[in-house]
Amino acid sequence: MPFKIKINSSGVFPVITLKDESNNTSFEIYAFGALLNAFNIQSKNIVDGFTSPQDAIDNITNGFKSAKLSPYVCRLSEGIFEFNGNHYTIGKFFLAKEAIHGLLFDTIFDITGQHADEEKAFVKLTCHYKNMESYVFDFTCDVVYTLEENNRLTLQTTIKNISQQDLPLCDGWHPYFTLGENINGLSFMMNSNSMLEFNERLLPTGNILPYQQFQVPETIGDTFLDNCFQLNNTVQPACVLKNITTGLQLTIQPDASYPYLQVYTPPHRKSIAIENLSGAPDAYNNKIGLIILSPQQEKTFTTKYIVSMPS
Repeated sequence: MPFKIKINSSGVFPVITLKDESNNTSFEIYAFGALLNAFNIQSKNIVDGFTSPQDAIDNITNGFKSAKLSPYVCRLSEGIFEFNGNHYTIGKFFLAKEAIHGLLFDTIFDITGQHADEEKAFVKLTCHYKNMESYVFDFTCDVVYTLEENNRLTLQTTIKNISQQDLPLCDGWHPYFTLGENINGLSFMMNSNSMLEFNERLLPTGNILPYQQFQVPETIGDTFLDNCFQLNNTVQPACVLKNITTGLQLTIQPDASYPYLQVYTPPHRKSIAIENLSGAPDAYNNKIGLIILSPQQEKTFTTKYIVSMPS
């Protein structure tokens, strides 16, 4: 059987490995935050992850590498919002004035399902969120990682409202990818020609600006990005990142549940954050892409990472 699952529960939290033995592709998933810590193909790890489980615990808020963004994404202005006539203040981690990156990034998920056969391997991780950090809406979050042939990894998140009131929601991911020593020489293309205008606090103003760079594959060079882009559609891939020298290529293909793409180039230029988002930063206040779940209603969000190498 070419697909295998290995779970190491001897450490501070379980570490799951999904492997395709037919081509030696493997994925390392931490139960901590349900985060993708490594994507190994032909001995090359294309995810800028953590050196160990303890490193993840100690440093998750230093860049939020591979963090699960939920129930809000990116920045929430001063951690304050109004919903259904009530005013709320929430936030687990603040950067300057803003609460950032949701409430689940350091939650240890339970392993609630797993399976491997001739065609795929998957693991299901679950957390039950109960009225913490002043977020009074209870929900469950299921994350399913599925590895299939040809280096295809699907990330599927399902949020279910288990409270007795409507629940505001945005969902996303925050992985950093590295296809070489430096991102400047990588080729990048996006399926977008518009981006959200940000103010000086990196919060959307409500205006949409045209954006013409990376309409076709072009070298990133010294371009700095910390922006949110509207995808033209979710039929075509959201973006393609490629090492021109080696031919190593990453294609990110979300479904319609993730119509936004946040891209960030950190100062070290060793990796690039490419974030699938269901809504805009500060969506609780600006309502751009905000989802409202009724009691017992659920919403599923899906994206795929596909890696290819020249034959």
